[in-house]
Order: sequence, then C-alpha cells, then structure tokens
Amino acid sequence: MTGPAHKPPSRDPAMVETIERSKLREVVADRLKNFILDENLSSGDRLPTETELAAKFGVSRLSLREATKSLEFLGIVEAKPGRGLTVGSVNMERVTEYLGFHPALHDVCPHELIDTRVLIEAGVIPHVARRMKQDGSIYDRLNTINADFNQARSLTRWVELDIAFHRELVCASGLSPLMAFTDLLAVFFRRFRESLKKAEWSDGINGHQEIIDALKAGRVRDAEHALRTHIECHRERMGLPPR
Repeated sequence: MTGPAHKPPSRDPAMVETIERSKLREVVADRLKNFILDENLSSGDRLPTETELAAKFGVSRLSLREATKSLEFLGIVEAKPGRGLTVGSVNMERVTEYLGFHPALHDVCPHELIDTRVLIEAGVIPHVARRMKQDGSIYDRLNTINADFNQARSLTRWVELDIAFHRELVCASGLSPLMAFTDLLAVFFRRFRESLKKAEWSDGINGHQEIIDALKAGRVRDAEHALRTHIECHRERMGLPPR
C-alpha cells in the first residue's frame, strides 16, 4: 500500500518573478559596466540609446531602465533630458554609504577591520605631515577636536568625536579619493563599541595628542607608530588573539 504522493511545495509566482527580475537587473547592470570598460568610455561620454542597449543585451527596455537606475544611484551612468544616457562620475559618498550598511562588512573579521584602518590612516601620515608644514590650521583643527574630548560625558559623544578626529586626519592628507571612505569609520566604531566602553578615555586623548604633536614636529615615523598603537589597542580590549 502506497502512501499519498509527495506534493512539491508551491512557489509563489510573485516572489519568483521578483527574484528573477532582481537577478536580471544585476546581470544587465554588469553588462553595461563591462560595455563602458570595453569601449574605454570616460565621464561625459554618451552611451547608445535605451533601445540600442536593450537590443544589444537581449532584454526589454524596462529591464534596461531598472538596471540603469541602480547604476545612476552610484553615479556610474547619468540620464540627462535631451542627451539620453551618459557615463557619469562615481559618487564616492553614495558608494561608501552603501558599503557602510552592507551586511558583508559587518561579518568581516575584527582583525581585518583593524588592519584596514591601520593601512589607510598610517598611509596618509606622510601626506598630512607635509601639508601641515604649509597649513597650520590643520594642526589647529585636529587639536580643537581632541580638546573637545575633555567635555564628553557619554559614550555616544565620545564616538562622534573619535570619528570626527580620524575623519579629519584622513581629509588633512588632501587625498580626495580617500576622503569619501572615511565614512566607513562608522562601521568600525559600531563593531568596536564594547571596546570603547572598556577604554581609558584619557589614553585615547593622549594618543591623539601624541599623533598630532609628532606630525607638527615633522616626526613622521613617531606619528605612524603612535597611530598604530592607538588603533591596535582594540585587539587587547576585545580579547582578540594576537596576530
């Protein structure tokens, strides 16, 4: 005697369509990015019309339009009235805003987050030192932010000031492509909030001061060492195993 035949679970047509459309949008967006690279197009260059691109990629104009919308958000393409689609300039602020909330970043190994911060911030130190010689206001801005720590009465305010200090440090390098990525500091501080609770805040203030005083004196190696020590102290506070 046989039992009732197993009935496969039904699929919600609306959900299937949503998933398939999402995948199609990503495929078309990838093809359009590759087209821009293969044709060696630059910012401001015109792209083929929607009809031409849809035919080239073998999709409907609606699917193409959905793909271009996602690329417009990042500034990769622009839709201008009367001009159609053109190659845009990547909006780094939008990119980092997107990355900052991407779940994958929240699963990154804590050691990797620390190493990334050290790599970026230690890398800008020589540039900051050179620019500080020509512009004394850089030291004044960093010093003012650090002095404000003495008035902080909550962890939230402390985190705000710490992000502001390190963002200003990177921006003081004058390396504009890196400036947008300072917003990723927020990801770091969300992950290491418990570490900050355990911190001796006076050590943080002293660490900042050591960095900026060494920069002002032109002692680049001392500034780099102080910065590495300042960032890497999170390993011990978080109870991370040694590298």
